[in-house]
Amino acid sequence: MAVVRTNSEHVKLLARLMRAEAEEDGEQGMLMVGNVGVNRVRSNCLDFQDLSTLQQMVFQSPGGFEAVQKPYFYQAARQREIRLARRVVKGERIDPARYALWFFRPPGVCPPTWFNQTNSGRFKAHCFYVPSATECPNVY
Repeated sequence: MAVVRTNSEHVKLLARLMRAEAEEDGEQGMLMVGNVGVNRVRSNCLDFQDLSTLQQMVFQSPGGFEAVQKPYFYQAARQREIRLARRVVKGERIDPARYALWFFRPPGVCPPTWFNQTNSGRFKAHCFYVPSATECPNVY
């Protein structure tokens, strides 16, 4: 059962986002990017209020993902990434992205905070950041 409202086209959109943002980090990295996306839809807090679909989350502006501005994002979803996207839509979460709403790829070490959010860890190239439970209880 899905933890966010979705359809097959939105799952493909999430799959494309996961690949475009983290293909170089392998399946686990792509799952973590998917966690962030699903968490944004679930959270209804901070920069992500009133997002009710994966499509709204992917194309949110401002506050969305840089990948949607790159041609690579617009390639068709592949079965591998669709399978991964289905896993996160069904609620699979992986640390350090389990409750994360943000990630970015710094040139060096992960800062302990980013825009007042706490670093929850790093996986390969990406640092993940979580809101406080009082700010965003729906993500926990």
